[in-house]
Amino acid sequence: MTAAVVIRCYNEEAHIGRLLTGLVRQRRRPDEIIVVDSGSTDATISIASAFPVEVVHIAQEDFSFGRACNLGVEASSSDIAVFISAHCYPVYDSWLDLMCAPFEADDVALTYGRQCGPPDVRFSEERLFARWFPTESVRRQRHPFCNNANAAIRRTVWDEIRYDEHLTGLEDLDWAKRAIDSGHVLSYVAEAPVVHVHEERFAQVVNRYRREAIAHKQIYDEQRMSSLDAARLAVANIVSDYVAANKAGGLRRHALDIPTFRVAQFYGTYQGFAQQGPVTALLKRRFFYPDASAPSATGQTEALGEARRVDYDTPLDSAELG
Repeated sequence: MTAAVVIRCYNEEAHIGRLLTGLVRQRRRPDEIIVVDSGSTDATISIASAFPVEVVHIAQEDFSFGRACNLGVEASSSDIAVFISAHCYPVYDSWLDLMCAPFEADDVALTYGRQCGPPDVRFSEERLFARWFPTESVRRQRHPFCNNANAAIRRTVWDEIRYDEHLTGLEDLDWAKRAIDSGHVLSYVAEAPVVHVHEERFAQVVNRYRREAIAHKQIYDEQRMSSLDAARLAVANIVSDYVAANKAGGLRRHALDIPTFRVAQFYGTYQGFAQQGPVTALLKRRFFYPDASAPSATGQTEALGEARRVDYDTPLDSAELG
């Protein structure tokens, strides 16, 4: 089965070169690499153009995560569309092989892989990664949790089920839910990890969880979160994080970033559930287009598996870029 890698990006000059290096150094190279750019004003496109990619443009006013996914798949001709965020990169050269392998079973509509943070990841966020993306694979998953930062879908299923272009987030969960309702299953591949670099300020974390909560409410309209629920959950998670950080010997180092992240997470979630009426164009722009780019991060992280790590330090040669 052929595979196209679809990358959604906006001002990702700090990261996209590393991701594309990881793709061309896979032991199974992608048949296509589609970059869906939503108006980058930095060097993202010039960096990407040095690699064997096709660039698809989407106007900022037309952007949604679901629309970007649909455009990326439409631009490809492969049997499998593999999504990876521009600020992620695969740890091993077996990543693409492993993400595609479960599609040998005819009823698998989607696979998603493990995610972990870089060495300087916030403690609370690394705990979220560990909870959402455990170290054991699930061959046949019948609930819709997944994440398009590291996922793949079957093209023939997408032909029948397009991404919802009106959601402010969680387009991946919505798509997976509808695929399961149609009789398909998901597959979680823990052995295909990516490093996911989140470099967000407080307001950006609030924004991320706010738009995801708005989408969550649209997908599951019976769900609610009161201000008291949000406060309780924030406190409970802060306490849990402090206990875990103390056991890991990192309490002093993470004393401030733990409450900062958890307050932003649950404040944003509460705001999203409290949102009334349609999402305005101004609010939509605020969700998707932050005012300023966050600083870049460098470094690797440890991950599971025996496959060969991708070499990100040796310069690329012309054969790799061909």
